[in-house]
Amino acid sequence: MLLKELVEKKLTCYEEGFDDWKDAVKANGVPLKNEGYIDDSYLDAVIACVEKYGPYIVIAPNIAMPHSTEGAPGVYKTGIGFMKTERPVHFDPNDPEKDARLFFMLASNDSEAHLNNMMQLADMLSNDDLVADLLNAKNDEDVLAVAAKYSEE
Repeated sequence: MLLKELVEKKLTCYEEGFDDWKDAVKANGVPLKNEGYIDDSYLDAVIACVEKYGPYIVIAPNIAMPHSTEGAPGVYKTGIGFMKTERPVHFDPNDPEKDARLFFMLASNDSEAHLNNMMQLADMLSNDDLVADLLNAKNDEDVLAVAAKYSEE
């Protein structure tokens, strides 16, 4: 399951919260940076896209999928970085639907692998119970428990 893979590849982090969504995006990218998937230029590109197009990365209440355009600079491997925050991050102070606590940063330099990641992520996030359990996760052990619980279904 995707969640188990993210923990095994050290692509997860857990934070209290952020006053600025840009700081949240940067923090979401730290595990990907540490493992050689991306560099700072990719994080700058993600932030620039949100500044230009608005909070399109918030795909559902509590769920953000930070990413940039295809061919963005600074991507070396295809992967997903996961971050959970305790406090919601506000992308639009006037729209609580644009708050997020679960972040799945997408990085891609291989369209087929990226498509596969997207399909797994979409399938996973369509399960409301799984999302609710992730919102309660505090660490990798909790995420692995969620992965185990739903991989049996």
